[in-house]
Amino acid sequence: MKQAARRRIMLVDDDADFLAQQKLRFERAGYEAVTVEGPDQARAALMQNRPDLVVVDLMMGDMDAGIVLAHEFKRARPDLPIILVTGVTRETGLVFDADTAEARRWLWVDKVMAKPVRFAQLQAEVERLLARPPAAGGKT
Repeated sequence: MKQAARRRIMLVDDDADFLAQQKLRFERAGYEAVTVEGPDQARAALMQNRPDLVVVDLMMGDMDAGIVLAHEFKRARPDLPIILVTGVTRETGLVFDADTAEARRWLWVDKVMAKPVRFAQLQAEVERLLARPPAAGGKT
């Protein structure tokens, strides 16, 4: 992939191991990967780094930190694709998804993926979201 054509992925999580693994994998796949540990740093990094897509963890200190962050990001950049990754189903048994337009509007994310997430699946969703035309109103 040409340097000018590299897409920038911002990864937001409080798990340093997850961030390091995903950064390495995305860079090997030809993306530029920016890692951010937690919501406070992510707010500043959004405007500074201008990512093409964000992958954000749901639970970072607060149970809903990822949803709050996604809401703020979508308000600032309505067309920004956001993937929410979470271990909530594994940890609590609650099913969390964004398979309907209504759920995506409520969650302010484009896709929810359960941790542990396989990189091939995550990459496929990234490519799908980056290839789609922007939705009317910025939310799908």
